[in-house]
Amino acid sequence: MLEKLKQLIRDGEGLNIEFKRCENELANSVYETVSSFSNRYGGYILLGVEDDGEVSGVNPEAATKIKKDFANSLNNPQRFSPTLFLSLEEAEINGKTILWCYIPPNSQVVMFGGKIYDRAVDGDMDITRNSEMVSQIHRRKSADYSERNIFPYAKEEHFDFARLMPKVRRLAANRDEYHPWINMSDEEILRSAGLYQEDSKLGKTGYNLAAILLFGREETIRSCTPNYITDALCRREILDRYDDRLMVTTNLIDAYEQLMDFIAKHTLDKFHLIGDQSVSLRSAISRELVSNILVHREYTSAYPAKIIIERDRIVAENWNMPKAPGRIDPKNFAPFPKNPLLAHFFVNIGRADVLGSGVRNLYKYTKLYSGGVPELIDGDVFKTIVPLNKSNYILSDKLPMSDKMSDNVSDKLPVGDNAHRQMILTYIETHGEINATIAAELIDRSPGTARRVLSRLVDEGVILAVGANRNRRYKFAE
Repeated sequence: MLEKLKQLIRDGEGLNIEFKRCENELANSVYETVSSFSNRYGGYILLGVEDDGEVSGVNPEAATKIKKDFANSLNNPQRFSPTLFLSLEEAEINGKTILWCYIPPNSQVVMFGGKIYDRAVDGDMDITRNSEMVSQIHRRKSADYSERNIFPYAKEEHFDFARLMPKVRRLAANRDEYHPWINMSDEEILRSAGLYQEDSKLGKTGYNLAAILLFGREETIRSCTPNYITDALCRREILDRYDDRLMVTTNLIDAYEQLMDFIAKHTLDKFHLIGDQSVSLRSAISRELVSNILVHREYTSAYPAKIIIERDRIVAENWNMPKAPGRIDPKNFAPFPKNPLLAHFFVNIGRADVLGSGVRNLYKYTKLYSGGVPELIDGDVFKTIVPLNKSNYILSDKLPMSDKMSDNVSDKLPVGDNAHRQMILTYIETHGEINATIAAELIDRSPGTARRVLSRLVDEGVILAVGANRNRRYKFAE
């Protein structure tokens, strides 16, 4: 990425590149550019670079505070509407520290401080009072992003808020104990995430497709996007058909867990020490595959998304609106969000990372897991191929009979121990330890069930139990 940054500086400021002098703190003009890039075609902000391209640098002692202020401001509904989940990265050029961030285009009109900014070659423009320019942005975004389609007849009874909202708050809290969603009402979360919209131009107000995909009951999802389905197949022994199959038609929050569990059922895990943290490589790879196939797909297409586990690879496919067809080079690519609202939501609940980091993670963890290199191919069908070797998978004849395929291939697999293990291990990875009470809340099961899952992990040598009775907690084994 360092060479990419140097090239951006050589190219100079323009429609999608902005330099900002920044030594010790952020100016409001930085946030105006975030808004304008979000409303136009996206772009790069480089802090610590003068207008003429001279690298003046950011005070290294202030860098941590600047990065924190940037993330907090973008996620503050009092400053940004909708809120954004982006972060500044650090780099060194000519011995000086700079901070940078890629701002993706947003599917909504982004406001900063109650104002709307658009991008022009010579900078950011406040167009709040220019109704024609504001209407142009609305028209452009309505044409590009189907997730923003409003369904005014969808009412609260068409959603599963009562069950899913507590889970969303727990997941947000696991990611950040000070996350603003923890203390928000259901309505405030929906508006903050851009899931309830008011389109004055079209005269529509209501829940959009993103809200329906995340929280809708199955019949609601089916009525709004009839072709929605994710087909998961294991095809190792029976190559002309399949050994196991899961057809997912539920909301994206539950679909994520079901697909993670399906991959865990048919592949073996490996743990790798990164820094002082033990990382589940299978979970890290599965997380990128599953979140990508759910978040970055075109839901108006009849093409079913697929995850296929074969002897030597996992293939994930979904319909796409390609921006740069061909193989993706992780060292030189500009990430583009297909569904920014869904992507933003998954980042907030810890099921995806900021835009662009997923590709880098997939390359890093695949090399550690199977020794291979993944392929990502951008086209009408976006395809991700993760190579496997014999140490990565379980042959179906080694599975217990209870885990074999049902005769009714449309039966849903329950979110069982494998998914619960993933959630518990991810929590330990983030927080260092867990106890049975927290584990029960995390997996939404009884304390007895949580203790059984924890005991199995202890028996397998993955984690250690420290302390006794109510003071018992669990950590990764050395």
